[in-house]
Amino acid sequence: MNLVGRWRIETMDPWDRDALDLVEPGFIEFGADGTGQFGFIADRGRLDCRTENRSGRPRAEFSRQGDDVCGRGWAALTDDGTLDGHLFFHLRDESGFHAAPLDLAAGRGR
Repeated sequence: MNLVGRWRIETMDPWDRDALDLVEPGFIEFGADGTGQFGFIADRGRLDCRTENRSGRPRAEFSRQGDDVCGRGWAALTDDGTLDGHLFFHLRDESGFHAAPLDLAAGRGR
């Protein structure tokens, strides 16, 4: 399994589901060409990604430029096929997140 595709952000510190989905369902998306995009709360933007295998699992490190904030982050595939990651907001806070592939997230009723 790889990281390419759109992932539904299911949890993100410290915000609840209503905040994450304020404008649209929260997501992070990785393209095969090293780019991507994200959207959560009222921010939407683009990613510049570098992927690698770490301990035999795909992991992406990325910079991000959004409508509201910029920063960097990482995301790694877990044993159950979901993502765990962390976002750093430039000159602001940081936040962990958990995401599932859209088909898995839809199957959970989210």
